[in-house]
Amino acid sequence: MFTGIIEGLGKITGIRSAGEGKRFAIDASFALDGSKIGDSIAVNGACLTAVTIAKSRFEVDVSPETIDKTTLKNIKIGEQVNIERALRLSDRIDGHLVSGHIDGTGRITHKNQKGNAILVGFSVPHSLTRFMIAKGSVAIDGISLTINTCDEQNFEVSIIPHTAEITTIGIRNVGDAVNIETDMLGKYVEKFLTNKHTTDNNKNPRKPVDMEFLLKTGFI
Repeated sequence: MFTGIIEGLGKITGIRSAGEGKRFAIDASFALDGSKIGDSIAVNGACLTAVTIAKSRFEVDVSPETIDKTTLKNIKIGEQVNIERALRLSDRIDGHLVSGHIDGTGRITHKNQKGNAILVGFSVPHSLTRFMIAKGSVAIDGISLTINTCDEQNFEVSIIPHTAEITTIGIRNVGDAVNIETDMLGKYVEKFLTNKHTTDNNKNPRKPVDMEFLLKTGFI
């Protein structure tokens, strides 16, 4: 589990095949004190497992599923990536709860300066925007951000100078692809509200949460 608060940048220093997957070598911009082999590290928002760690350098194995579903399929040696180590239960949650399981990808449609902020727009499929609301949370390449506006195929966020400086969002260009993870709470709520086939002990189908249910149970 992560928060979407990026610890620092990393640079891809090695890529090699590992069966149908890949192994990345990454040099982080900070020391990985306290980290150990087997720990989860989010790379551009994708939760990966460290298989070697030495000071600020680490290696991760990337599964075929992750290669297929994320922008990591096109990553190159020398490219910068966002790095966040897993959340500790004693930490403050300054962003929002992020699983590191990428839902899909989007593309930057515009970057416009407004005061001291940069308004960045993204095009994404409706399968992702269905879990987005204005002022809700989204993780873009692992960065926890607040949605300003959204419709069925687009959304926009506001980037402050600090975020632009310490993450890759500041160097991304119009047309670049990014990893998107929507708010996990929205996905659970939708599952709960729309799954009409859930059963108790595989015997009695549960009724969906609809207007009739809410009226009958006194919620409205």
